[in-house]
Amino acid sequence: MPEILQDSPPTAASPWRVRDLEGARALVRHIRSPGSGLLGQLVRFGLAGGLVTLLYLTVTTVLSQVVGLPFEIALIIGFVSALLLHFTLQRLFVWKHSDGFALRVSRQVRRYLLMAGSQYGLTALSTAILPQALGLPTEVVYLATMVVVTGTGFLVMRFVIFHGHQGGVVPKGEPANELGPIG
Repeated sequence: MPEILQDSPPTAASPWRVRDLEGARALVRHIRSPGSGLLGQLVRFGLAGGLVTLLYLTVTTVLSQVVGLPFEIALIIGFVSALLLHFTLQRLFVWKHSDGFALRVSRQVRRYLLMAGSQYGLTALSTAILPQALGLPTEVVYLATMVVVTGTGFLVMRFVIFHGHQGGVVPKGEPANELGPIG
């Protein structure tokens, strides 16, 4: 087995060097930092979304296809499971701000639930009506709907729910730190 950590020129037997690993670590640190800007937000959003989507699709599909629950019931169980994980990852991982969030957690939760409820309503409505109207399988309509709600969700979360303070100004009664008060 080739040694991974070494400081010699790469060969066919040992393609990695310490410098390569240090560069990868630096890239990960940069992507995780608030200073990574829109690119960092997109990468973090994609990573979190991938994990949440995997959970959502797995729970919904297993419950509907394996367990035999009606699709709409499986959808709500999958949606609620994913919702809890999603809010947590968005708040703690995706939308980092060096000057904190502009809104308290309670306001973020209300806005997030409004967004999520709208997304659920659109998904439930589209999967109830469009498969028969378009002659497509429910899963195809479901996946297409997910693409639409993901794109709009990114914009809503970035500009309406998890946005930072504008110009470093903290609105009266709002937190001045990263996590803010729980209320």
